[in-house]
Amino acid sequence: MRIFENINYDFLGKRKIFYMVSAVLLFLGLLNIVVRGLKFGIDFNGGSEIVLEFQNPVDLGNIRTQLENVGLGNVEVKTYGADNRILVRTELQNVPADVYPNVIRSIEEEINKSLPEVERRIIDSSINSVTYEFSNPDTSTLIANNLFKAGFEASRVSEEPTNRQVIIAIGMSSLIKENLQTKMLDNPFKVIKVDTVGPKVGSELKEDAAIAIFASLIVILVYLAFRFKFIFSLGAVVALFHDVLITLGLYSILYGVIPGLNLEIDLTIVAAFLTLVGYSINDTVVIFDRVRENMKIHKTLPLKDVINRSVNQTMSRTVLTGGTTLMALLVLIFFGGEVLRAFSFTLFFGILIGTYSSVFVASAMVLDYAGRSKKKIQF
Repeated sequence: MRIFENINYDFLGKRKIFYMVSAVLLFLGLLNIVVRGLKFGIDFNGGSEIVLEFQNPVDLGNIRTQLENVGLGNVEVKTYGADNRILVRTELQNVPADVYPNVIRSIEEEINKSLPEVERRIIDSSINSVTYEFSNPDTSTLIANNLFKAGFEASRVSEEPTNRQVIIAIGMSSLIKENLQTKMLDNPFKVIKVDTVGPKVGSELKEDAAIAIFASLIVILVYLAFRFKFIFSLGAVVALFHDVLITLGLYSILYGVIPGLNLEIDLTIVAAFLTLVGYSINDTVVIFDRVRENMKIHKTLPLKDVINRSVNQTMSRTVLTGGTTLMALLVLIFFGGEVLRAFSFTLFFGILIGTYSSVFVASAMVLDYAGRSKKKIQF
């Protein structure tokens, strides 16, 4: 199928209008980033994410109400792909100190249900776990199994036949599960995913993500400088910065506006931005390749006409490639589930912006540079 095959549109003649469009988009995006900021996910801020899978669909409002008085601080509850799966997010990594005694009390109550007044002693206790020692190995095995069935992360300290110790991890999932189980008796559930990231690790990941994106742009700049001319590589990298900044601004503008769309910056979104950089530069290189070919063929043709001709000649390829990619991303946005939705959203708008910038930022910069420097670009 061939579309836009014989067009002859003056794209570069409208470049000043689109410079203004880009300036407005960048200004609005950066203004929102400064005023509202960017919302970072658990990967960068630190905290805990627990995914629960219920036997039947659940009422989020009810779950939210049940968890408000647990002592988790600010808790975010939302669906996770299906209506019987929920994601519970909190900024806490460990059980709060004032809630810790309640968890120990619940463990003691569960032990007493298994073996009332069984002989035991705590030999080790920390904010993350508690270790019990019982009178014999059979008792420790029975207690460990019953605690595990009750929803606690319990296990024998070792598999040695003489082992008499049981360790119970005290994490956010244990606290949430222990509190919900007594209130959701008619709808049993299980923990299917737990992610915990400390604030120091989150800060390091944030720096590494920024370095990864910046390093990719520098490598692209150097590569294109060798393959084409330096002004071509500079125009391409400026266009990539343009794409990333506008997409980031879009995240800040739309955060909390679209129901069901989680626009927090996490490692998945960093991967989306790196994918966007690769896709956008590919589109720009296709145009630049055609510019180089046409400059060799039409040596006396003005640079503006050469670039316009090249953009028109590659428009069919641009529309078909970008259009089919966007259709696939639309399917992922609506049917790909919670995990892929933000990733697909980022790529969808990033590809739109990247295709636009290949013509009206990268190509336009090459033309304006040549006009101002009065230098003839030759290959």
